[in-house]
Amino acid sequence: MLDAVVVGAGPNGLTAAVELARRGFSVAVFEARGTVGGGARTEELTLPGFRHDPCSAAHPLAINSPAFRALPLQRYGLEWLHAELPMAHPFPDGSAAVLARSVGETAASFGPRDAGAYRRLVEPFLPKWDALARDFMSLPLTALPRDPVTLARFGLVGLPPSTLLTRRFRDEPARTLFAGLVAHVMAPLGGFATSAIGLVFALAAHARGWPVARGGSQAISDALAAYLRDLGGSVHTDYEVKRLDDLPPARAYVFDTSPTALARIAGFGNHYADYRYGPGVFKIDYALDGPVPWTAKEARVAGTVQIGANRAEIGTALRAASREGRAPDKPFLITVQPSIVDPTRAPAGKHVFWAYGHVPHGWTGDLTDAVERQLERFAPGFRDRVLARATAGPPELAARNANYVGGDIASGAVSGLQVLLRPRPTLFPYRTPHPAVFICSSATPPGPGVHGMSGHNAAKAVWKRLRQT
Repeated sequence: MLDAVVVGAGPNGLTAAVELARRGFSVAVFEARGTVGGGARTEELTLPGFRHDPCSAAHPLAINSPAFRALPLQRYGLEWLHAELPMAHPFPDGSAAVLARSVGETAASFGPRDAGAYRRLVEPFLPKWDALARDFMSLPLTALPRDPVTLARFGLVGLPPSTLLTRRFRDEPARTLFAGLVAHVMAPLGGFATSAIGLVFALAAHARGWPVARGGSQAISDALAAYLRDLGGSVHTDYEVKRLDDLPPARAYVFDTSPTALARIAGFGNHYADYRYGPGVFKIDYALDGPVPWTAKEARVAGTVQIGANRAEIGTALRAASREGRAPDKPFLITVQPSIVDPTRAPAGKHVFWAYGHVPHGWTGDLTDAVERQLERFAPGFRDRVLARATAGPPELAARNANYVGGDIASGAVSGLQVLLRPRPTLFPYRTPHPAVFICSSATPPGPGVHGMSGHNAAKAVWKRLRQT
């Protein structure tokens, strides 16, 4: 009998398996698809030689993850590559605000009236970032805070809506860039704890940047799987699990799946019936004949580029997708251009480019024209450089990854109390109605992103159970 079986080989499932194997437990992972990866994969989606990331591409949370930083993933091929700027937010007039590694450079891009306000916002937390990241990403109470005073101070700033925090700024560049940071998790700007979301992304950039993985996001998953095998664990692909009886006998079962799938497989009925899924996304992967022709020079050297003319336009796009049930006319876009620092991603002189906008849950339309109209506003002539494109709306995303219910790549709405208390309002979110069954996906704290911390936190609950039995 195995000590633990993990269902799903995404970053959280693999991290949970590694943490258990490191402590001497026998572990096997079962994955429905032919390769490991979940939301961290790399595939040739358009043309031969163009390597795209179907979901996550830039990794501010991965490089700052306490779980990943404790593992020897570099020995297994993971190498982080940094663009000159972590992120840029261009404006229609050709100017841009930036999120740089330097707080001073970032503040200067906001203009003199907001530079001081930004410094006062982020500088108190930066010296204690590592302890704060561990405490923040371990919530709820899976461990005592290492620095409860800093965590409490962060909570006072971060728990209110981002619309209150941005009142510290007087001009549009700072307000717009921060609104874009919040929109990375598809949360309405006025929602609970949205200030914390924006702050975490900003602090992560100043601490260690927003890198891409050399060769693509698949390198993260491959490194985790290789380390797991060296620890004695096994990985089985092309193995779809429809019920618990499909799995070998084990003392514990850990699911890197949506709550919906877990309830179906384990026979939990309506246990997660109140869990809410959020808006979907419409994603386009491009093969380009050259770099994106951004008008703003800062965007040409940034790994990630946010697209939204101002805070009002971003808010309108989020409301359309999350509350009004329609696709926005001017979608807020998150774009990544990994090939400006990683020549392995495309043939010489060519580039890969990644973009997505928010759409209603389960939306079945085509957002391609709206996306490209937005891109042309900030990069005139963009369409002329397109060699090929691969589009994926909510149905296609859900077909590729069963955790993306209705195209929700966050695996659950990041709004209301569900920001912190997911998948149910409990202090023990990784437990389920069955004492030997656990959940470790992005539907559990700390939520979406490639960071492995949901798997790390769940593994703690599992090994406590294994030691007790």
